[in-house]
Amino acid sequence: MTQPWTLLATETTPEGKLELRRRGDKDFVLTIDGRVLMNSASQRSEEALATLGCARVADRPSPHVLIAGLGMAMTLRAALDALPRKAVVTVAELTPTVVAWCRGPLGPLTGDAIADPRVRVIVGDVAKVIASAPPRSFDAILLDLYEGPHAATQRKEDPFFGPNALGRAKAALNRGGVFGVWSEEPDPQFPSRLEKAGFDVSVHRPGRVGRTHVVYLGSV
Repeated sequence: MTQPWTLLATETTPEGKLELRRRGDKDFVLTIDGRVLMNSASQRSEEALATLGCARVADRPSPHVLIAGLGMAMTLRAALDALPRKAVVTVAELTPTVVAWCRGPLGPLTGDAIADPRVRVIVGDVAKVIASAPPRSFDAILLDLYEGPHAATQRKEDPFFGPNALGRAKAALNRGGVFGVWSEEPDPQFPSRLEKAGFDVSVHRPGRVGRTHVVYLGSV
């Protein structure tokens, strides 16, 4: 018999009610406004974002990687596993409660990745973190955000995936750096926007059969 999901905690956000549920000892799910945001049993594409992105800068002595958002910290775990001991990983997460959950009930999923001494956590908007960063601050920027780029994010002033935002991300990257983006579904126009912003683009489909998740990598 399949075990039922147990509600562990809730948090009200501008996008709706954020809920953390658990089934058994190891299965967790995050939902927002009733929609599944992420499931601990299905994180292959998020982990691929970190693995593919960090592989391009892992040979640097002390690479600085920016990740947003935190989620269940599985993207963070994969990044830490791919990076050297002297790396610095800054995580930007908008919701303080998500940080608390990763320090609490979600911690065992990732070996308490958030407690790794290489990790710095910023509670705030990653768009503002990128915009305020001095030029060439990061060796990699990895955006693991809700939904990712889609048709509605093509407007010029979209804070994450619009042309101006892509330009700011490029300016914040070190030479040879990488801008990685997770997307729930393919956005046919996004690679061309990345190219227009000055990135060399590759597209990856790391999900299981039938899934549409996409990882976009832009190198500078």
